[in-house]
Amino acid sequence: MDRKLLTKGALTLAAGVVATLVALQYANAAERVRVRGTIESLDGDTLKVKSREGKDIAVTLKSGWNVAGVVKASAADIKPGDFVGIANEPTASGVNGAIEVVIFPAAMKGTGEGDRPWDSKPNSSMTNATVANAVTSVNGPTLTLTYKGGEKKINIPDGTPVVTLTSATKGDLKAGAAVFITAEASDDGKVTADRIAVGLNGTVPPM
Repeated sequence: MDRKLLTKGALTLAAGVVATLVALQYANAAERVRVRGTIESLDGDTLKVKSREGKDIAVTLKSGWNVAGVVKASAADIKPGDFVGIANEPTASGVNGAIEVVIFPAAMKGTGEGDRPWDSKPNSSMTNATVANAVTSVNGPTLTLTYKGGEKKINIPDGTPVVTLTSATKGDLKAGAAVFITAEASDDGKVTADRIAVGLNGTVPPM
């Protein structure tokens, strides 16, 4: 994958989309819902999604909504100095193991920096940090990540989903496409969002 193919405009759009998704991660849990699933239809400003739990969810898209694309990458694309977001969990070795990896475009360096609980698996965390170094091991590369106030080592086992971000359009919100949406849920159950991450070319956003 050649990240030079991403245009400056695409990076700016993707940065804005995911920056908003990250910001919403810090919102009050009672007002936030993470929607992971596949698109059933887009009708006007209503995006119908079949969640990975099998639930039908209607997401109302706010005025001016935007979409970012998620495409496959590989652990070999990760270099010292890159800013990444890695969902990870404790392992018996004492070094956390990656559940999924997002390589952020350079324009997004610092977005959501830190280490916090995540809902991929029980006891999992999301670490958004800069790669200080990478060491090749039998079980895949082990990264040393640094962020304000901390450092963490994470191993990336073979087969771990690795993705990066690119531009996307309304036309990419097709039935069957996988999405990740951090939305707001009101007391009456209405779900609204203004940013969507959609998998391109069959990619499933692993976030």
